[in-house]
Amino acid sequence: MTMPPFFDDPEAARPFFAGLKALAARIDAERIAGVAMEELSMGMSGDFEAAIQEGATLVRVGTAIFGER
Repeated sequence: MTMPPFFDDPEAARPFFAGLKALAARIDAERIAGVAMEELSMGMSGDFEAAIQEGATLVRVGTAIFGER
């Protein structure tokens, strides 16, 4: 799971998402017993499109559904 710093431009979060995907691939390549890199939790209401494009399997979109707190 990753949560990048807040940016007004969702594209600015993309390198953080790409970094997590690369890290997950490196860990998966190690074939560590009992460790499976099956999910990438990244992206929130303001940047989920970029996160999905970078490989997110889980996104958090509460604000998009329920509005601001």
